[in-house]
Amino acid sequence: MKKSWVLYIASRFLFKGRGSSPVLSILGIAFGVLALIVIIAVMNGFQLGFIESILEISSYHLRLERIAPEKIEEARERVLAIDSVRAAVPFKEFQALARGKRTGQQAVMIRGIKENTLVIDGAMEEKIDFISGNFDLTEDRSVLMGSELSRRLGLTVGDKVTLFSITGILSAEEDEGGVEEFELKGTFRTGYYEYDSTWAFVNIDDVSYLDKESEIIIGIKLVNRFNDRIILEQAKKKFADYEKIKITSWRDYNRSFFGALRTEKLFMFILVGLIFIVVGLNIFQSQRRAVLQRREEIGLLRAVGGAEKDVRFVFVLDGAITGLSGAAAGIVFGLLIAYNIPQFFSLIETIVNTFINLLNLIAGIFGLGWAENFAVFSPAIFYIKEIPSRILFQEVILIFMFGFLSALMASYFASGKISKIRPAEVLRYE
Repeated sequence: MKKSWVLYIASRFLFKGRGSSPVLSILGIAFGVLALIVIIAVMNGFQLGFIESILEISSYHLRLERIAPEKIEEARERVLAIDSVRAAVPFKEFQALARGKRTGQQAVMIRGIKENTLVIDGAMEEKIDFISGNFDLTEDRSVLMGSELSRRLGLTVGDKVTLFSITGILSAEEDEGGVEEFELKGTFRTGYYEYDSTWAFVNIDDVSYLDKESEIIIGIKLVNRFNDRIILEQAKKKFADYEKIKITSWRDYNRSFFGALRTEKLFMFILVGLIFIVVGLNIFQSQRRAVLQRREEIGLLRAVGGAEKDVRFVFVLDGAITGLSGAAAGIVFGLLIAYNIPQFFSLIETIVNTFINLLNLIAGIFGLGWAENFAVFSPAIFYIKEIPSRILFQEVILIFMFGFLSALMASYFASGKISKIRPAEVLRYE
């Protein structure tokens, strides 16, 4: 018997035979794939936005510390000579207090950087959006502040702000030590609330006015941050003649924060993946029922020469077609929504608010109260301008395989009953 009959019989069983329709199973898998793609895309948008803000603005991919001031430029040149290094940025940082027009003081993280930092570090420039003013640290005692920090202090571009270095005050010999007045040159937004509400940049040469104890650190940016371990070993060899130098990776910074994000994503995968378990069980029961309902067809196929594995493959092929159809449909519509997340949520808000306005109209006739318009992510509550979305190819493939394999495995185990069917017994009674 030619094997081509398997595909023909499978298609007849699936679409024109007896038993339950595969449409619900296909829709179940499609919905599971769609939901998982959209949820993971939005989660990636938030998580990668936070992670990249931390790495590109704050912690860098590698750090060189404990370098003597007279060797900073030499160390920077050595770093830039390493392959896969795209930027080396010297900086200082320390804690301080800031006082503006409004009463009270705000805690602030001061970072001293060079006036050409955005030129040598293009990734940082991409992450910083200036709300007012611009990146200008060329003048003496200039400062750039996060938009939320400047709002709390009641400051606009051109205003004066007093900065108090805590360590500077404690170690100063004179009463005025560690206290200086700076002019606000610009306010920025990174999308990461901690930076926008507590960070300020000054010229690295102006740091000495406030804090004389902070050391210069070289922040290193890599072409691929996941090659940090390799570059770390190369850097250690490059600086073997430096006695006290310390080289650390981004994996050592905010370890608990990155771990929490990874755990959150894993559990989201598991929870949404339960959809595939439910759909798989549905396919399993459906296929078992189909095997029982088709005992006479199975007996006939076995009697005319069909091998047990070939007959079983008919049902496995049905599951594969179901899984492939559902997963493919889910991928198409999931990616369509994920790439148009703002428009999708805007459509949902429009539909919901249409019903709300209709109910408000009816309520107004009877003199009842009014309901406010609905917003999925309101800027008044969430610190975002729009809902971010980031799609990773490897995760899309993994989700597709989840949907496909859930149907395939369910059909495989359900078709195991075929081995217990005896053609002679079935045909005798039929």
